[in-house]
Amino acid sequence: MSESEGRLVARIEAALYAAGRPLDAEQLARAGGVTSQRKATLVARAIARAVNDNLSAVEVVEYPGPRFAMQLKTEYTQLARRFATKPLLSKAALRTLSYIAYFQPIASGELALRRTSNIYAHLRELEDVGFVRGERGGRSKVYRTTSRFSEYFGLSPEASLLKKQLEGKNLNARLSGGGNP
Repeated sequence: MSESEGRLVARIEAALYAAGRPLDAEQLARAGGVTSQRKATLVARAIARAVNDNLSAVEVVEYPGPRFAMQLKTEYTQLARRFATKPLLSKAALRTLSYIAYFQPIASGELALRRTSNIYAHLRELEDVGFVRGERGGRSKVYRTTSRFSEYFGLSPEASLLKKQLEGKNLNARLSGGGNP
């Protein structure tokens, strides 16, 4: 492997490690400093093979698109959380997220009635990490989870399937158990 190829691999690997979310071919190409999205995708696949063959707790997953994410395997998430310095979301925001996931689409006014008026700060926090999106629905916004939410927590992106996955479970435990710490 030439020095420039090694640098390309290292840059894409660093981007996958730091992102904490799936990256598409365009983002990987930019990170690698190349114009070819095809080349960036091939490099990401090579990184995925190397990581998946040699590491036990970390994996690189390819999603349709193609998009790639470096993440902890689900069975190691709880262990890693004990060592994480700062959680991605507050417990209150996680509770609000669980309401949105289960009752989506849900208007902000209804959400405020079910939770508290503090949900507006939670909604900003959830939108900042890309787990929910709000759309105008009359006088208030209507919120839904995003594909990033589904990928991060290993849940279905389809609302009806997602609800079935969450039924009968402690929603906050389920949501705090998936994804990267």
